[in-house]
Amino acid sequence: MPSEPSPAADLARLRDTAPLIHNITNLVAMTPTANVLLAVGASPAMGHAREEVADLTALAGALTVNIGTPSPHWAEAMVEAAEAAGARATPWVLDPVAVGATPYRRRTAGELLARQPTVIRGNASEIRTLAAEQGSGRGVDSTDSTRAVAEEARRLAERTGSVVAVTGEADLVTDGPRAFWVHGGDPLMARVTALGCALTGVVAAFVAAEGDDTLAATASALACYAAAGEQAAEHACGPGSFSGHFLDTLYGLTGAGLDERLAAEPARAAGDTTAAGPRG
Repeated sequence: MPSEPSPAADLARLRDTAPLIHNITNLVAMTPTANVLLAVGASPAMGHAREEVADLTALAGALTVNIGTPSPHWAEAMVEAAEAAGARATPWVLDPVAVGATPYRRRTAGELLARQPTVIRGNASEIRTLAAEQGSGRGVDSTDSTRAVAEEARRLAERTGSVVAVTGEADLVTDGPRAFWVHGGDPLMARVTALGCALTGVVAAFVAAEGDDTLAATASALACYAAAGEQAAEHACGPGSFSGHFLDTLYGLTGAGLDERLAAEPARAAGDTTAAGPRG
């Protein structure tokens, strides 16, 4: 049943259950993703060989698929893992890193979208590309804003049946009819390699632990991540020190103030195409 997100309660549930998350992620993000998942209270597994991805996915509470450093063998393994997740009703999260950069990435993302990800998490330019609108991007960097693609994110969610999370200067998570904005974080988060990719793993962990309302779980994950980034920045003097402080802050994060980071939008009526944006 749909519910209001409660980051504090969802974080406690994640730590109680410590879900195993199978990550098929890129070469740059493997270590940061594993460290972030351990800090938040989940258990990471990394495996991308076709010979074992279905077996690993069968053991996991959720799967992540990240196309940041694609190759034909990895892409085949990603599709196979996504199919295994679908067959077992295991939630999985697609991270379409730099999907607009090359035709190969767009083809790979298209094959994965056809396997119906539970959640799609990307920056504004990546979401715009998936929504089949004219997008732009410079490598993994976004040249679009979250607010500019809010309506496209809604349409993508409605077309795919996935929850769509757009992360940037503010974060938006939507399943089409419902949407939440998440505020917080710090610009230093964009200065540390693969923190965005690691967030995809955290989303998967919250979805695995919550097990009922994917939208609420995703919003809770974004709120906790933003809170950790904001608090870590208070003690950092640059990207190097921020990275360590972020892991420590995420590890020690409490529920205090987390629920206040979310701003809900009124549910849309059928056929309402009003552009999304923060309310009041």
